[in-house]
Amino acid sequence: MFKKTFLTLISFYQSYITHLKISSCRYHPTCSAYAKLEFKHNNLFTAIINSTLRILRCNQLFAGGIDHPVISKKLPLQCMNNKKKDIKFWFIKKSKNRYYVIKSFKEYTK
Repeated sequence: MFKKTFLTLISFYQSYITHLKISSCRYHPTCSAYAKLEFKHNNLFTAIINSTLRILRCNQLFAGGIDHPVISKKLPLQCMNNKKKDIKFWFIKKSKNRYYVIKSFKEYTK
């Protein structure tokens, strides 16, 4: 329930508030996109902590750059078949049971 509330607030912010100001995020993906990925793939407490730390780092004292969220999950090994599938996220292995979450290019164009 709380996750849905946070995701709705972030979507509202991305849809209405960000269009009113000049984008100034120093990171890719933006801080709001990062927070959205955190809330989708991590538990509530971890998502709040990581999103808050990311927003605090988004200033002139830090270099910025590419910073994808990291999740801790056991993902099942799946084989791709020839059927066309809509891939929403890529999970790139960082270490044992830890993955970078990278949004598919199709998702950025929506």
